[in-house]
Amino acid sequence: MDLIDILKVLADGEFHSGEELGQALGVSRTAVWKHLNKLDDLGLELVSIKGRGYCLAGGLDLLDLEAVRAGLNPEAQGLLGELQLHTRIDSTNKFLVDNGSCGDICLAEQQLQGRGRRGRAWVSPFARNIYFSVAWSFSGGAQALEGLSLAVGVKVADALAALGCKPLQLKWPNDLYSDGRKLGGILLEMSGDVSGDCKVVVGIGINVTMPAGAAEAIDQDWVDLRSIGFNGSRNQVVTALINNLMPLLANYGASGFKPYRAPWEVLDAFRGRAVALSSAQQRIEGVAKGVSDNGALLIETSEGLEQYSGGELSLRPIR
Repeated sequence: MDLIDILKVLADGEFHSGEELGQALGVSRTAVWKHLNKLDDLGLELVSIKGRGYCLAGGLDLLDLEAVRAGLNPEAQGLLGELQLHTRIDSTNKFLVDNGSCGDICLAEQQLQGRGRRGRAWVSPFARNIYFSVAWSFSGGAQALEGLSLAVGVKVADALAALGCKPLQLKWPNDLYSDGRKLGGILLEMSGDVSGDCKVVVGIGINVTMPAGAAEAIDQDWVDLRSIGFNGSRNQVVTALINNLMPLLANYGASGFKPYRAPWEVLDAFRGRAVALSSAQQRIEGVAKGVSDNGALLIETSEGLEQYSGGELSLRPIR
């Protein structure tokens, strides 16, 4: 018996006796007890009442690959490689950087070393949010990938809109916002030839039901899907992401970012606002003016309209 087996039984949020759990899983009550003792490590609240048994407060929305596959459209199915789900993993991105082939997708219930942009830790509580990575192969190297993180943001916004979520905003180059609070992020990692054939891993993290305790480690205003009206399952979110992202990746080498420029600017969180763009070497202030055809940030400065791309840049509004 694996820990996930007992979680699948307890996921309904109902009480189950130790005897019932043992019979359902084909193990002794002692084995059940040993696994129940591990739930604290996952940050899960186990309620125990004598005479009633055990339950997970509020239940658990576990990922299910069969449920994900059932909702895929034919185009996405045809482009999908291996679809994997890990109970716990260091990082879905790292797994695909090391092991993934074109079209492979890695999901996890929890990341132990999840990362955001600029090396920041990505808060990854167990079975609460989306930890999703997809690998794709491109020719043309880094230049062919200009603007890809922005285009991914557009398609993630489309996926969530199709699920009935309120319209999102996008922050250059890779953050998902709702009403000025961070909902998720995108992390691209490239390996191979920077000027030829290469592999890109697109990592996406989305807050779905963020526990308050886990959120204490987040250093900015945040929001999750539940708090903005989403009442569906995490499996629906994953399915919508795959349906929207696979065609984008398959066609991006030919199309580039230009077709996504206008949709991105509609969702631009900072367009027309005073902003500061910072790096380790400098700070530029001006007014955000959208993006160029290749996804570069446009800022109207005292020197005129300037373009910025690449590097470890941080964009913030000037309040």
